[in-house]
Amino acid sequence: MQMMTRDVLLEMDQEEDDDDDGDIGDVPASRRPFLTPHTLHSSSRVLENLEQTVVSSFGTLESQPDFQTPEFEEFNGKPDSLFFNDGQRRIDFVLVYEDESRKETNKKGSNEKQRRKRRAYESNLICGGLQLEATRSILDDKLVFVKVHAPWEVLCTYAEIMHIKLPLKPNDLKTRTSAFGNFSWFTKVLQVDESIIKPEQEFFTAPFEKNRMNDFYIQDRDTFFNPATRSRIVYFILCRIKYQVRDNVKKFGINKLVSSGIYKAAFPLHDCNFSHKSEDLSCPNERYLLYREWAHPRSIYKKQPLDLIRKYYGEKIGIYFAWLGYYTQMLLLAAVVGVACFLYGYVNQNNCTWSKEVCHPDIGGKIIMCPQCDRLCPFWKLNITCESSKKLCIFDSFGTLVFAVFMGVWVTLFLEFWKRRQAELEYEWDTVELQQEEQARPEYEARCTHVVINEITQEEERVPFTTWGKCIRITLCASAVLFWILLIIASVIGIIVYRLSVFIVFSAKLPKNFNGTDPIQKYLTPQTATSITASFISFIIIMILNTIYEKVAIMITNFELPRTQTDYENSLTMKMFLFQFVNYYSSCFYIAFFKGKFVGYPGDPVYWLGKYRNEECDPGGCLLELTTQLTIIMGGKAIWNNIQEVLLPWVKNLIGRCRTVSRAEKIAPRWEQDYHLQPMGKLGLFYEYLEMIIQFGFVTLFVASFPLAPLLALVNNILEIRVDAWKMTTQYRRMVPEKAQDIGAWQPIMQGIAILAVVTNAMIIAFTSDMIPRLVYYWSFSVPPYGDHTHYTMEGYINNTLSYFNIADFKNRSKGNPYSGLEKHTTCRYRDFRYPPGHPQEYKHNIYYWHVIAAKLAFIIVMEVGDVYFEIVDKHIIYSVKFFISYAIPDVSKSTKSKIKREKYLTQKLLHENHLKDVTKNMGVIAERMVEVVDNNLRPKLE
Repeated sequence: MQMMTRDVLLEMDQEEDDDDDGDIGDVPASRRPFLTPHTLHSSSRVLENLEQTVVSSFGTLESQPDFQTPEFEEFNGKPDSLFFNDGQRRIDFVLVYEDESRKETNKKGSNEKQRRKRRAYESNLICGGLQLEATRSILDDKLVFVKVHAPWEVLCTYAEIMHIKLPLKPNDLKTRTSAFGNFSWFTKVLQVDESIIKPEQEFFTAPFEKNRMNDFYIQDRDTFFNPATRSRIVYFILCRIKYQVRDNVKKFGINKLVSSGIYKAAFPLHDCNFSHKSEDLSCPNERYLLYREWAHPRSIYKKQPLDLIRKYYGEKIGIYFAWLGYYTQMLLLAAVVGVACFLYGYVNQNNCTWSKEVCHPDIGGKIIMCPQCDRLCPFWKLNITCESSKKLCIFDSFGTLVFAVFMGVWVTLFLEFWKRRQAELEYEWDTVELQQEEQARPEYEARCTHVVINEITQEEERVPFTTWGKCIRITLCASAVLFWILLIIASVIGIIVYRLSVFIVFSAKLPKNFNGTDPIQKYLTPQTATSITASFISFIIIMILNTIYEKVAIMITNFELPRTQTDYENSLTMKMFLFQFVNYYSSCFYIAFFKGKFVGYPGDPVYWLGKYRNEECDPGGCLLELTTQLTIIMGGKAIWNNIQEVLLPWVKNLIGRCRTVSRAEKIAPRWEQDYHLQPMGKLGLFYEYLEMIIQFGFVTLFVASFPLAPLLALVNNILEIRVDAWKMTTQYRRMVPEKAQDIGAWQPIMQGIAILAVVTNAMIIAFTSDMIPRLVYYWSFSVPPYGDHTHYTMEGYINNTLSYFNIADFKNRSKGNPYSGLEKHTTCRYRDFRYPPGHPQEYKHNIYYWHVIAAKLAFIIVMEVGDVYFEIVDKHIIYSVKFFISYAIPDVSKSTKSKIKREKYLTQKLLHENHLKDVTKNMGVIAERMVEVVDNNLRPKLE
């Protein structure tokens, strides 16, 4: 096999190569192997041997450069062609650079160094067995496109190194029929038309081995490696080819060359135009099919063609859309129940007795409320909160309690059923044993300069830093993350200070009496105005901090230097989610669990920071304000994300097309059309996951205050799937296909959110909602011995939950602030359960307060602590249901386990039988030769 002929590296002095193109990919040449430093992987030994072969055959790598350049060919006029000009060699990857000799700003020294690096890199690609063909741009003669083709021998060699699973024989296992077979007439409408997108043939697979090539199902060498696999192999090579040595330090990898501007872009090709089929009859037109049956708005009601998505974009993107589709399907049930609970509250709002009392002119209109701040806030009448009390009746109803309990079960069902679906996809997409395939990141390999002894193999291996160095890095990274979290908390404190300050202004400026005719007065109370403005400001700060921290989190993770791409993404995921969790949810936690809880009473208020009097809730509680906060943040986030995902790439591509409009009459080849699309970026999918997980938190953590959250999420996700599909198929270059076994670190994050959701919703019902005080009044304080009514009723609830305060005590107990505005009234009311003035225990908590506290604690215990009948203290009702469901629904279904075992058995049997056949055949040949030799030796003696 002639894969390599000569390896070339540029040798430069430090003063000559003064441009800084980063440290990634730098490593002393004498202190690192070609690939993975871990001796546990056989692939590292294979590539070490390849490099040793080159060195021993052709001398030192630092020898005088002897460049091999790609062939330059003119465009052949076939815009849909995916092959070199000879029509035989397929284009597996495209590299784009700007010709230095034709640049407008020609800096001779810098351009010459870039040109030499690129020539060395391309020469080493050719030495590595790849074939290159260069073509100048049709629309911009400064651009040059280098097309890369991997021959059969290269593909086979690296398929074995990368442990890529390839077909052994067709899968003859029977597929299980659907449980909805009797409704095929209905489900057929939702399914993708199989006459358009044909189902993929299933195979038994095994990691490829060159010495067992005859065992694999190779009918055609050109199609044995599909385009996605070919691109993945070529990208693996591109990331590990070197191009320069300086001070015994080697630099390598296409990512570094692109980031330093030596190449403008590097990407695999789309197979055709998304709007019409290719003129090439051999083209599968998968991009066109995906746009027509997946990304087009008319397909919004259809199921996703997951197998084709996986085939075209790789398993990593396929598993994302599979998870997003499954999450959206499960949201349908939650949305139906949430809407039902909302309609229950809406229909029964006119029967809300306590709201009627607030709005009644003879009840709420005559209740004078105490000022809520010390200086400018006036006395006010309770009925100015009439409209907000009506709205609160919709969300703070019995249906909300039912929905909160339902969502605790729903989230568990979703997670457990998704695990089963994920296990099925692992089997169908051959990712069950993916951990054997993943290689170290080139950036990690480049830093492996320290030699240590592996505790398992007792062999030497190279690591990027010592144990002490690792501890220092972890400490620095943790400190940086903590600093930014504290910065977010500081911003939340700033919002609280804004609330406290602006409430005084609104209280002084807005009307103080309710006449029922002024629309502004009717809907805009000081509490409502403060809540809405603070929510919008909070949303703006959240978006600004997100933009800043994204860059900071990437810098911290790069400094941390994870070994594999999965480790890198998991580390970045945890940092970003921790930040986003505090950033998005901290204001909601403040409103739900802190606002209005520690306010004291008018004569002895509690001050925050020694200056600002703590905020109080409406007489009906803070639940409506929490609902407002959730609506603004959740809705604003969805709108902003869609603007970013749809408008920005569309505008960028539109600008790019306008720049080339004068040359639009020229026919551009496929690679040039793809170049003018937007790059997806390595972390593009990461942000899609993050967006959905934050939404998942809003849907589960605070759903007790906003039962319409699942409906909003459902509508958003239906659009999100098609927007992401449209974006990937029409606006972005094709991503390098990657393998993925599951959704990674997002799975444990969702499980953590699910556990926390039970606690937060129970706390919202108990401490934020007024449901428990109302139930305590209905069952205990509306009738004797505490009440005067002869039957259970909610009448008198408002009067019973508002305590009295003697206005004369302001001067004695407060900071001497003069209050005016009352004529003949001597008392005002405030929201609390305290004894009235003149009582032996005046302004102390009364019996109603302790009953309510006991009921709230009992509710928390019932939600979280245990089964009273069996006196099992440590068990939790909701958690018991969760764990029972988890046990009843195993992560991997029985049929999938059987398929996996069956495939392993047949694969081992097939390989073993073929091996035995080879051994038997060889033994037969050896036996025949031995017989022949013995016969030849004995024949002369017998004669």
